Amino acid sequence: MIIRPALPTDAAAMSDLQNRIIRIGGTTAHEVEHDAGYVEAHYITGPGVICCHLAEDDSGLIGFQSLGRNAALADDWGDIGSYVNPDRQRTGAGAALFAATLAVARAKGLVAINATIRGDNVPGLGYYSRRGFVDYAHDAAYRLKDGRVVGRVSKRFEVSGV
Repeated sequence: MIIRPALPTDAAAMSDLQNRIIRIGGTTAHEVEHDAGYVEAHYITGPGVICCHLAEDDSGLIGFQSLGRNAALADDWGDIGSYVNPDRQRTGAGAALFAATLAVARAKGLVAINATIRGDNVPGLGYYSRRGFVDYAHDAAYRLKDGRVVGRVSKRFEVSGV
């Protein structure tokens, strides 16, 4: 497995993966599919992007993880998003992606990383907890576009803590 920075030429494959995860449902806050242009602007080249890494092997893209700015957070915080092929979860890709993301967060002098996860996304909540993220905010009333209330949990990782 190779972990490397995402490039604009990766946007189509990243979009395909993210859209597959959106269609399956339950493990991402995104409810609307995104094209390659959106993925490039929001995860690879846009002004709010801090970094984006992808994991790949001979079979192709395994997953990607982005770290960006969020106007709702302090300037010295990053906001993380992770997307791993459902057929390739628990293979070490997520841990390897986070190691690369954390290295950049430290180099950029970030104090903390935020992850906001749907309350019903048990795999996502577990992933971030295993990395050392701790709960700091809950929105029990968070509702999807279809009206279902799933809640939302915000977790914080102290960059200098490890």
